[in-house]
Amino acid sequence: MTATVPDAATAATLAVVRRFNEESFQRHDVDALMADMTDDCLFELVAPAEKGGGRWEGQAAVRAFWESLESAFPGYASAIDDLFACGDRCACRWTLRWDLPGGGRGSLRGVDVLTIRDGKIAVKLTYLPT
Repeated sequence: MTATVPDAATAATLAVVRRFNEESFQRHDVDALMADMTDDCLFELVAPAEKGGGRWEGQAAVRAFWESLESAFPGYASAIDDLFACGDRCACRWTLRWDLPGGGRGSLRGVDVLTIRDGKIAVKLTYLPT
């Protein structure tokens, strides 16, 4: 079996998504998260209303969402379960874990579908189970 080397656009897409998820998100570093998103970014959480589904557009709105994450998921951390890209498009399957109020850890799995523009995340669609 011959390994394939991703083209430059695909490699750049994988790099920004990995940095976003494996570095900035893990550190809860909202400034770094927003540095990897375009000024006109769109984040949509496709989920039932009781799971916080919604749509946030632009740096200020998306920043406010990231800033609120710790209160909803104390001590959160995520792991990439699968990641693939083609050009400026990427799909990422992940697991989020956080501290539960009475002890123990909560867990949630989801999928992100991302579009990269000029080296930054322009669109992040997050899908959660119903």
